[in-house]
Amino acid sequence: MKSNIIKYIFIAFVVGILAFAIYFLNSNNNQEDENNHNSTVQYETTQMITNIRLGISDFDSINPIISENREVLNISTLIFEPLLTLTSDYKTQYCLAKEIAKSDATTYVVKLNENVSWSDGSTLTAKDVQFTIDKIKENKSSVYVENVARIKSVEVIDYTTLKIFLDKEVPFFEYNLTFPIISYNQYNEKDLKEDIPISTGMYKITSLNGDKIELVKNEKWRNINTTNPKIYKITVNLYKSAGEIFNAFKLENVDIVNTSKTNIEDYVGTMGYNKKQYGGREYDFLALNCDDTVLQYKEVRQAINYAIDKENIVASIYNNNYAVADFPLDYGHYLYPEDSEKIEYNREKAKQVLEDAGWVYKYGEWRKTENYRTRTIDLTIIVDSTNENRVKVAKLIEKQLESIGINVYVNDVTKSGYERRLKQKDYEIILTGVYNSYSPDLTYFYGEDNLANVENEEMNNLLNEVKSIADENMLKEKYKNIINISKDEAAYIGLYRNKNTVISEQGLMGEITPNNYTTYYNLYNWYRQ
Repeated sequence: MKSNIIKYIFIAFVVGILAFAIYFLNSNNNQEDENNHNSTVQYETTQMITNIRLGISDFDSINPIISENREVLNISTLIFEPLLTLTSDYKTQYCLAKEIAKSDATTYVVKLNENVSWSDGSTLTAKDVQFTIDKIKENKSSVYVENVARIKSVEVIDYTTLKIFLDKEVPFFEYNLTFPIISYNQYNEKDLKEDIPISTGMYKITSLNGDKIELVKNEKWRNINTTNPKIYKITVNLYKSAGEIFNAFKLENVDIVNTSKTNIEDYVGTMGYNKKQYGGREYDFLALNCDDTVLQYKEVRQAINYAIDKENIVASIYNNNYAVADFPLDYGHYLYPEDSEKIEYNREKAKQVLEDAGWVYKYGEWRKTENYRTRTIDLTIIVDSTNENRVKVAKLIEKQLESIGINVYVNDVTKSGYERRLKQKDYEIILTGVYNSYSPDLTYFYGEDNLANVENEEMNNLLNEVKSIADENMLKEKYKNIINISKDEAAYIGLYRNKNTVISEQGLMGEITPNNYTTYYNLYNWYRQ
């Protein structure tokens, strides 16, 4: 009897535990369902605003063929389209063209997409491309004039096919075909400043008055079904100055600003917005004349490279608003590996490189005796006296090199004298800079008659090979070799490049991945809250 009572008590205990467990699970599930329901409601009631506000100062023309305004060209990537566009890491990508074939060194055959319509409903043809090229060549002030400088003639084969003939071979010429195409029918008998341009891009211009430009989604855009943009309308407000744009941004009348200014915090503060920086194309470097009696020695060039503290230059001269740069393609180009080994500042290694090559530090200078002749390292850096920051940089480099016993003199010459010396290569070392092309072509640095008078047979062979390689992986491998040879030669010492910045309101949603080509990658996924 007693055992039965214990058994019943045990069964009741187990049933009680099971009942409690079931109640607990149901309670949690109900709570989870309630949370999920609330989350869904919150998501469904989130307001999606389908227009964004942009700003332009010093507006000249919305026609990108004649505009010299950088932000017009930036915004025009939403309106007009080129034969080839560029990805966020500077790969070429077909746009209006569906195929480009290189017949020989100076001839290209271009096939257009057949399903491209202008925003007025008319069809894009090869005549439009030919007309655009002719108009750019006529307008010497166009920012795209260099893109077409080597085009000798264009032959229209049929409605969707044309041939482009160059007057000389241009490595990676496809990168030149990134200029926007305008309509032959619209402008054949009109000035390019007249009319609101029709276009083939994601957006079309609907109005242009004294203080704003209105864009709306182009329903005739061929990609509307696959990348249907959430933003229906874009208002481009016109301002007198960049300062007015920043004020409008603070007042939440402009949603996103692209700028090369280094002191944006002075305009908009430090909080309440999103910020993204990317490497610009203004690249400063030292060119070391390899024909010089001292700089002909590679170890001297390498020692100079190790002895320059680039981080210190960027911090002390540019207040960290510029970025250290080692190579012409390190502004985000896909052919420059992100994990590429840097030439780090190392004074002891600089000295060791010289000692290993037979140089001896004696009597306050580095000496090397060969064939009964003693050479000493005494160098001059040429710099343009009108460029105050470069003069400061040169003088700081002078101190850095002298700290390891390399005697340097900075010669800040007149602008005309600087340009003459640069042209005639009348220098030992010169501090100069370039505005990098999108193209990965490096013949400016290593081709015939280059600034450093550097000759390297392996480099020359590689530069010839890459001109004909289409495979991306093979190109990357070749450029890895090019970069390694460049570091070893140390004929050029990269210093720094500018930074550009995009700031956006916190309510602007979507992936913002700007580069020097455009701010508006993935805009079809953007929206405002």
